[in-house]
Amino acid sequence: MIQFKTIDGLLLRDMVVAGAALLEKNREAVDALNVFPVPDGDTGTNMSLTMQSATREVNSKEFLRADEAANALAKGALRGARGNSGVITSQLLRGFAKSLAGLEKVTPVQFANALKAGADQAYKAVMKPKEGTILTVARVIAEDALKQVQKDPEDYEGLMNVIIKSGEEILKRTTEMLPALKQAGVVDSGGRGLLLIYTGYAAVMRGEDISTIAPDMASDGVAVFEDNHETIEEIKFAYCTEFLIQYLNENCNEHAVDSFRRRLNRIGDSVVVVNDMDVIKVHVHTNNPGRALEYGLELGELVNLKIENMVEQRRENERKEEAAKEQSAPKEPEKEFGMVAVSPGEGFSQIFRDLTVDHIVEGGQTMNPSIKDILDAINAVNAKCVFVFPNNGNVTMAAQQAAELAEKEVYVIPTKNVAMGIAAAVAFQPELSGEENAARMEEASQHVKTGTVTYAVRDSEYNGVHIREGDIIGLHNGAIEYSGSSVHDVVMEMMKAVVTEDDELITVYFGQETTEADAQQITEEIAEAYPDCDVECHMGGQPLYYYLISVE
Repeated sequence: MIQFKTIDGLLLRDMVVAGAALLEKNREAVDALNVFPVPDGDTGTNMSLTMQSATREVNSKEFLRADEAANALAKGALRGARGNSGVITSQLLRGFAKSLAGLEKVTPVQFANALKAGADQAYKAVMKPKEGTILTVARVIAEDALKQVQKDPEDYEGLMNVIIKSGEEILKRTTEMLPALKQAGVVDSGGRGLLLIYTGYAAVMRGEDISTIAPDMASDGVAVFEDNHETIEEIKFAYCTEFLIQYLNENCNEHAVDSFRRRLNRIGDSVVVVNDMDVIKVHVHTNNPGRALEYGLELGELVNLKIENMVEQRRENERKEEAAKEQSAPKEPEKEFGMVAVSPGEGFSQIFRDLTVDHIVEGGQTMNPSIKDILDAINAVNAKCVFVFPNNGNVTMAAQQAAELAEKEVYVIPTKNVAMGIAAAVAFQPELSGEENAARMEEASQHVKTGTVTYAVRDSEYNGVHIREGDIIGLHNGAIEYSGSSVHDVVMEMMKAVVTEDDELITVYFGQETTEADAQQITEEIAEAYPDCDVECHMGGQPLYYYLISVE
């Protein structure tokens, strides 16, 4: 039973910290709700990283006033927002904070109004809002909250009950509101993430132990664990160890698996043991990976072993940050124009450098850069006007927010992939104004058609295409249209739809899992099939995607 009549800064901090913790606890389950069967579902990760940035800010000092705590949360979320879901989450907190301006303590009526202000702010941040997303969930919860406080303006118990009940009801309806969600049979991932945050709020208000909260998400989708070493502030256990156990021993029962899980917890943390009594998936951070493997051998045979030294990864990241700081120091007079590009691979990074792009931000699928990452890159460019190529639809909003925070003229060219970004960079003309160049770049990028080839991470059906886990899938301009068992066959079949008689140039960019020999062979076949086009082949180095092919 909630006894609180008002919320001050300290209580608000505890609520948000709990919400962030519950989201992180269920992050992989939210990631698994990605509607596309490609290996880049990261909504939960992006929202969790955003919320962690918010909690770091609000924990930086003791905020006694509610408005001061809310402002700190909004500031932290905005700085650390990643991906579209993270940016929208930051906007929800931003609108929430604006509504609480001047308030030392918050009543139920003021809290409901702040939820509505947050939803309104988030809708404004999205150029073309779609219903059936996190926006819908935020809006409907806020509207129902306002109705509740009209009936009982002093009852936080009733308000929190309505927030959770309303959220679950509208979340279930999202499956019917968006065709992509209905086809995949899942609820909206961002909406689920938001409801986890609000569930954390309610738990603190009720005095519940957050570690005991287990939201019922059985009907949402299948959870898949995705580790993110960047979120670890202090590395106590150096080796990220992952493996599968198959051909289980006869004595491998639930009791044995539970004992195995407890033993791993004694030698490390971040323990995940997923068991379906056929294959056991194992993940642990430990200083003794050999012992973890020994424990696993007691249950069955080990396959797909992967051990990563997170300490060395951290050192390498720190070296890159230091190099970036040195590079960012202005050494010459400020020039008129500069460019920033987000790149998923070293090959693409080198191409952008050859096109005189000033600063490269590492990122793309599964590794969306934050607003701060992009803002730092903009500030590192010694130019009065900067053009930004996000090169991914899930990075565009973060780039736009970074542009708003920058203290210089910035144009974000809405490039959805690196091929569009390359076309935009080629279109730059130094004698034109910033506005003229931005229009020219955007027009050039829109003329590029793309085909990408990756693999399916689960059984699915999309746009009438039957897909099985492990199938090779082809996406034409971002939509899945082809599926098969051979990378070669999917590429050649996809090219029939991408190339028209008006096209003149085909560029094949091969990924890090594709050999140069295979790429050259398929390039030669494409050149033979389309003799009227110039065909080029370049190493893109992108993860997950075997090929990205642009046609102009």
